[in-house]
Amino acid sequence: QVEVVESGGGLVQAGGSLRLSCTVPGRTGTTYAMGWFRQTPGKDREYVGGITWNGDNTYYGDSVRGRFTISRENAKNTMYLQMNNLRPEDTAVYYCAISQFGPSRTIFTGVGYDYWGQGTQVTVSS
Repeated sequence: QVEVVESGGGLVQAGGSLRLSCTVPGRTGTTYAMGWFRQTPGKDREYVGGITWNGDNTYYGDSVRGRFTISRENAKNTMYLQMNNLRPEDTAVYYCAISQFGPSRTIFTGVGYDYWGQGTQVTVSS
């Protein structure tokens, strides 16, 4: 079992910003892709985006592209989700995931992530 830990969620007004962090204690972030998902009650899980192991490629879902930025600092084994111009519809529990054994296109499809964090709540008020 691989532990994945998210942090940085909170309450923010529409138009504001938050930065989420994801770390994998005891593991290096240099050999696997990482991604973000979000879940709202009554809705299907949505793939926010992902990043390759070295940060050379990123992918963003249509609903967040241009507003969210995914980055990573492998020396710190940490991935970030910078969320700008937040909207009420961005309200969700945000989950970090890593892909150790998934296919190479995992960050583009959202399929193939192996381990998940417990989530961090993001609430955007209007």
